Amino acid sequence: MERPYLVGMVGFTVIWIGQMFSLLGTTMSQFAISIWVWQITGEATALALVGFFSFTPLILMSPIAGVLVDRYNRKKIMMIADFAAGVPTIAILLLYVTGNLQVWHLFVTGAIAGAFQAFHFPAYSAAITMMVRKEQYGRASGMLSTAQFASTIFAPIVAALLLSIIGIEGVLAIDIITFTTAVSMLFLVHIPQPPISEAGRRSMGSIWKQSLYGFRYIQERPSLLALQLVFFCVNLFGSFGNTLVTPMILARTGEDKVVLGSVLSAAGVGGLVGGGILTLWGGPKRKVNGVLMGMVFISLFGGFLMGIGRTPYVWALSMFLAMIFLPIVNGSNQAIWQAKVVPDVQGRVFATRLLIAQISVPIAMLLAGPLADQVFEPALMSGGSLEGVFGGLVGIGDGAGMALMLVIAGILGVSVGLGGYAIRTVRNAEDMLPDHDAKTASNV
Repeated sequence: MERPYLVGMVGFTVIWIGQMFSLLGTTMSQFAISIWVWQITGEATALALVGFFSFTPLILMSPIAGVLVDRYNRKKIMMIADFAAGVPTIAILLLYVTGNLQVWHLFVTGAIAGAFQAFHFPAYSAAITMMVRKEQYGRASGMLSTAQFASTIFAPIVAALLLSIIGIEGVLAIDIITFTTAVSMLFLVHIPQPPISEAGRRSMGSIWKQSLYGFRYIQERPSLLALQLVFFCVNLFGSFGNTLVTPMILARTGEDKVVLGSVLSAAGVGGLVGGGILTLWGGPKRKVNGVLMGMVFISLFGGFLMGIGRTPYVWALSMFLAMIFLPIVNGSNQAIWQAKVVPDVQGRVFATRLLIAQISVPIAMLLAGPLADQVFEPALMSGGSLEGVFGGLVGIGDGAGMALMLVIAGILGVSVGLGGYAIRTVRNAEDMLPDHDAKTASNV
């Protein structure tokens, strides 16, 4: 007798619970590793390189991951990818407890984990489309954002406290337990496979041909392409800030782990509030407004205000306010794509969408560290070349150069969000392309 599985919104909620556990463990281990890297090197470049090697394989593997998500059973792919992405944590734990862990090991393990995490976004996004009704897309995205930010509320501050009690090895062990829990939850649910559409039939062929299909699909739809190019730009500037927040706070507080954990936890509270708002509200009727105005507020608070702030209270407030808008941006954009792209090609299209929007992130990571360590930080030390120009705005000394970079990134991000309204294919993205179900109905 076939085992009864959980389906629909109930099944999705079970997946959501598992992901919340996994994200909690992952965020704790990332926090612990970041502290360890900073204590070993004292350089923003080292932290940026850890992020670069973790993120770049995720982006580069996305087109192939999208093909496999559409070609094979999505539930099995999700289980394999989640488990394989967690295995490098086991390797880091073994290296650490044997006294052999070095910074370059994190580059390798991060790259392996990132390659498998490439399957996460297209698989989960496509699964949501098949598990919940169209009117629940916004709420489902809100729930995922809530899980993400609920973990960041507790993980940094708890990890900061646990580091003095059970050490890095204990935090890593917790991560292993949580990702195993997430994989186990997937056994309980049923994720339907989508019917093959006309678009799906046209995309059939080799893996190489199918991996390029997402690019062709988006290129043929200027409104979707323009929308992702806006994300490309705002992610480029935003990633400078994201890369530098941790080393800036550590530099300005004398490596105070509790302050860093508290600021990051404030970001989690903001994200949780934003995710809760999106879950209850479902997002603005005009989703593109949620995307563009959300970008403006994230850049204003998370970039400009974060940079000019000089106390933990201002940093915490800026992160809180910025993260309120992140779930609204991502949820609004997700709802647009889920409504416009036919389900059986969403794996490929969403993977390409991720690549276009976030290929700028590793570029920013490579540039942010060296610019901070070699240009902006020395320039804002006492007697530095920029002390007289910007010293009154961001101060001088350790961390001031990174703070100025945050201010610049924030201003550029605001410009991108507002500039999107000047581009017709962006501001009218929802009107220029019919929903996939409306198009299908018109052909019946």
